[in-house]
Amino acid sequence: MATPPPPLRRATLLLLAVLVGVLASTARADLVISKADRRVSTVLLALQISGAQLPSLPRLNALGSNAALVLFLSLQVDLTSHIVRVLASLKVENVGPDPVSQVLLSFPNIQAKNLAAIRAFGTEGKVKGPSTVLPIEVVQPSGAPPELTFFSALLHKPLEKGKILHLDVLTVFTHSLQPFPEEITQAEAQLVVYQDSAHYLSPYPVKSQTLAIRLPGGRVESYTRHPTAKLVDSELKYGSFEDLPPFSYLPVIVHFENNNPFAVAKEVIREIEISHWGNVQITEHYKITHGGARLKGEFSRIDYQSRPYVRGVSSFRNLIARLPLRAHSIYYRDEIGNISTSHLWSDSKKTQLEIEPRFPLFGGWQTTFTVGYGLPLQDFVFYSDGKRFLNITFGSPMEEILIEELIVKVVLPEGSKDMEVSAPFPTKQWQEVKYSHLDIVGRPVVVLEKPDVIPEHNLYFQVSYKFNNISLLREPLMLIAGFFLLFVACIVYMHTDMSISKSSPSYLSKLQWDEVQATVQKIQGIFEQCLAVHDKLEASLRDLSRTGDIQSCKAARKAADAQFKELSKELKPLLTSLQSSPQSYQIWPKVEDLITKEREMQEKLMTRHSTIVDSFERKLRGQDVENKIALQQQKIAALRQEVESLLEYISEI
Repeated sequence: MATPPPPLRRATLLLLAVLVGVLASTARADLVISKADRRVSTVLLALQISGAQLPSLPRLNALGSNAALVLFLSLQVDLTSHIVRVLASLKVENVGPDPVSQVLLSFPNIQAKNLAAIRAFGTEGKVKGPSTVLPIEVVQPSGAPPELTFFSALLHKPLEKGKILHLDVLTVFTHSLQPFPEEITQAEAQLVVYQDSAHYLSPYPVKSQTLAIRLPGGRVESYTRHPTAKLVDSELKYGSFEDLPPFSYLPVIVHFENNNPFAVAKEVIREIEISHWGNVQITEHYKITHGGARLKGEFSRIDYQSRPYVRGVSSFRNLIARLPLRAHSIYYRDEIGNISTSHLWSDSKKTQLEIEPRFPLFGGWQTTFTVGYGLPLQDFVFYSDGKRFLNITFGSPMEEILIEELIVKVVLPEGSKDMEVSAPFPTKQWQEVKYSHLDIVGRPVVVLEKPDVIPEHNLYFQVSYKFNNISLLREPLMLIAGFFLLFVACIVYMHTDMSISKSSPSYLSKLQWDEVQATVQKIQGIFEQCLAVHDKLEASLRDLSRTGDIQSCKAARKAADAQFKELSKELKPLLTSLQSSPQSYQIWPKVEDLITKEREMQEKLMTRHSTIVDSFERKLRGQDVENKIALQQQKIAALRQEVESLLEYISEI
């Protein structure tokens, strides 16, 4: 057999030391189990449908009976999932003189800390018949070692001397399968280690016992060898073992391949919002991680796409959610938006949603998403004795998912009061307030929180509350009043003269400013015409250098001079109007500056034009002409730039 990992070896040695002390100190030789069978089988999961409840957990101090019990056990252990389920089928016989009102069940503390659920079903008689649910309590028998955790299955009626009790105990453990190795590559299969005892750890003598461990199939790397061990297909059997003393222990370790999804939800927030208008809206927020062996090295999408069941055998790419039959308006999205890689099947018996994340999940990888759907109100909310009752399942509809922290929020309609919660197991509870559309005082929210939630916890719980039907009219009346006020406001607006009085100072001031803007636009247009005349003078000088036609150039200058005079006449009344307006105090200095610059530029242009024409008539050298007008040219360019800047400033006012 391969050597187990160091943590498991240390745990085994510790448990052996504990049990040696227990065997040395126990004084329960008067209690005996006649037959014990322990086996892992998914058939046993039908027990979760029976509605068994986890009761409150008071502590007992003593057994309260000196009767002797003889046990026969059949143990069944299911390792096909990452959630370990153990069904102990006990045949208990009272061989003592006194009646027995309870049966003790013991677990090592290192195993009990991972115990997520425990349920017991019993029936009295030589032949096993229909079972009834037995209450389970945590007890601390007098003289019991602190290294063990004890539970008591309370019988509905005492077991008399010579009578036989058939007792089925279902225990569910989390985090009991340890990946080994802890890191694997993309192409490697996932191997896990499971540690247990081949002997049922019972405080009573056991006459006969068998153990069956159901494996998921595939490779079995190693397992503890024993003369009674037998591996057939995917089932490992030990026993039978005869005449075992109390607290007998035989460690077994199984190292095997398990590539089933190790879906672990770090946190799930499940919101159930009730609307008395006919709908119950469910919204579930998930933070899912792959709890198996972590991925070592890089991930190759090409390899995964080409051979997903070889190059990604340890990953999982979908989850199955079994929704209520009449679920509707189902959606599946994350922070990016709706996720289209999902499938929904619905028939007369079930509604099943297959959820596929955006990427496959390898060990250590995680993702977040939201699932939502609606349910008919009449299927889950009932009325009785003046109160309303919500009956709905507590856990997640996802198959084989471990939820490390589940928060269930029941959002009741506004106006609900006297809320009470009845849950089949202990939960932490408190109340909040949620505000939504058209809420005034807010909606009461009942919050339940529970760690280590498994599929066996997906039982019905109940929230009762009082609600006055008159409160249903609150939102419609608010909408009617809102629309009425809106229509009244529209009517008042349509029949009210909202214009400014023509005699008010603000209105007169606005008119004056509009006149100023119109005048400024006309002045701006005149100056733009002046700039166009400047451009024509420049064009006549270019034509002179090309054709030598002096008369045409002089005619162009004469026409420009006439245009300047005409534009000056048009400008004069506009300037007078602008100057007289009280609203032009900001813009008038700029206009004055513009007039000065423009007139100076006109003079410079006419002088430069005359100088060039005279020089051309006298046939002076070109270089001499350039030297003569160089200073004028620079001044004209500077003035042109200033004029254009002033025009741009005026146009923006």
